[in-house]
Amino acid sequence: MTENRKKVRELLADITRKDVCIAFSGGVDSSLLLKLALAEAKRHDTTVYAVTFDTQLHPSCDIQIARAVAGEMGARHQVIEVDELANPAILKNPVDRCYLCKKELFARLLEFADSKNIRTVLEGTNRDDDFQYRPGIRAVEELGVLSPLRVCGLSKREIRTWAKELGIAVADRPSTPCMATRLPYGTVITAEILKRIESGEEFLKTFGFQNVRLRVHGDIARVELDRGAFIEAVDRSEEILTELKKLGFTYVTLDLEGFRSGSMDKNRNSSDGASSCPPSELLRKKL
Repeated sequence: MTENRKKVRELLADITRKDVCIAFSGGVDSSLLLKLALAEAKRHDTTVYAVTFDTQLHPSCDIQIARAVAGEMGARHQVIEVDELANPAILKNPVDRCYLCKKELFARLLEFADSKNIRTVLEGTNRDDDFQYRPGIRAVEELGVLSPLRVCGLSKREIRTWAKELGIAVADRPSTPCMATRLPYGTVITAEILKRIESGEEFLKTFGFQNVRLRVHGDIARVELDRGAFIEAVDRSEEILTELKKLGFTYVTLDLEGFRSGSMDKNRNSSDGASSCPPSELLRKKL
């Protein structure tokens, strides 16, 4: 067992002496965290609640996947509906939108935890997120939510490897960040444009493309795919053009830089949301 894995198991063995809640998206990070926490909680005869947010900013398929994975693991699964677009500040899609969203979502999760007399809430941020623009981390820290994978130094690659070894169904599932990341900062978010983005990405995935992002710039749809998928995309260009134009896009482009996480962050002028506290220090303060 690697040192990082040992640290995570030891930390969760201590945390699960009492009931806990986990923010559970159904992605590989939170799925690994849930699997490990359930194993440790079984030793203590405590309860782990897997809590999934149902929001307009995430594809509807996320709820189905989360339910399936939680069911396979035998976890107690709870879905909380949150309408982030009812918040005028989030609606404007500011540079710190992720901070505002996380603050609202985790405040609701803490309310749920309190209703169950639970004092410890966990989430699945990993160590790699410290090297990208992740303003949501600050909200997590401010609310006292713990990030065991990040604290113990696990990278995304380590998490996927471990998840495969444990037979977790979503070990290879691509990351699915909120759909507001497909819009430039300052672009007003509407339910209509989110639906168009979701429909467009689901269509593109029918060709077998793994990492898909449909970035929207007004009436332009900028398609990001892994570079290895370019030839297939060009060969199917007529089908892609037809379908995306049906969704209301006037121009459809294939981004030659290929898929990359956070491409809308490239020209941002603010670093608001960065954490200034080392993860280990945050854990020490909490515990």
